[in-house]
Amino acid sequence: MIYHYKDAAVFYQVTGTGPPLVLIHGFLERSTIWFRLIPELSKHRTVITLDLPGHGRSDSLAAVHTMELLAEVIKDLLRELTIEKAGFVGHSMGGYVLLALVEQFPAIVDELFLLNSTSLADSKERLLNRRRALEIISRNKQKFVHTAIANLFTSESRTQYPNEIATLKEEASSFSADGITAMIRGMMARKDLTDILAQFPRRKVLLCGNTDPVVALGDSKWIAARTNSEIKIMDGGHMSWLENTSELLKFGF
Repeated sequence: MIYHYKDAAVFYQVTGTGPPLVLIHGFLERSTIWFRLIPELSKHRTVITLDLPGHGRSDSLAAVHTMELLAEVIKDLLRELTIEKAGFVGHSMGGYVLLALVEQFPAIVDELFLLNSTSLADSKERLLNRRRALEIISRNKQKFVHTAIANLFTSESRTQYPNEIATLKEEASSFSADGITAMIRGMMARKDLTDILAQFPRRKVLLCGNTDPVVALGDSKWIAARTNSEIKIMDGGHMSWLENTSELLKFGF
């Protein structure tokens, strides 16, 4: 289905019945990453997925997609669906968007799950890498996409999921360079929201991979302790929606 935020088309889907649960994908991903989870989750939840602006089938909105802007899109979509409160799962960058939702619209968030994500802002090294990424995209978007997606997986996972990785690369290669760079600039601009997570009074869970090459497990443990959040550590890397599907479903959103 298509919803229009201002003049931009935003693709979304609603499946199932029960308390609403919003699944927010990460950078260089689209809503299709959740297809392994939706059949089971939709048995007891109304599952809402969307392609964030600039990714998948959704239009870009601006030169910079701040996490706050993306949070506003989701909040506006839920208003359109007459949903006042929901649970949320945010994978990687989707977790940054989720925390921006908590900061701006805390009443709408009933529970939150940060999946392979963090409340910390970019380090100086990560900011430098993102600047390099912008330069690479301007010359060769395809090369950036293929390298960036490969780096989200451990060497073991690359061997285990070659077809899934190929699909991710193919899908992300179809995203516009403008949409990709808008997301990178938005991630560069984001704030440290650890204090916002600490103040959130309802259920909050960090779901982590013990070999995650992007989000350090030590950082996740520190954040969980600092914010009084639950933490669940799984065997695997950054793509737990793929590497730990059955474990996530047993966990129970």
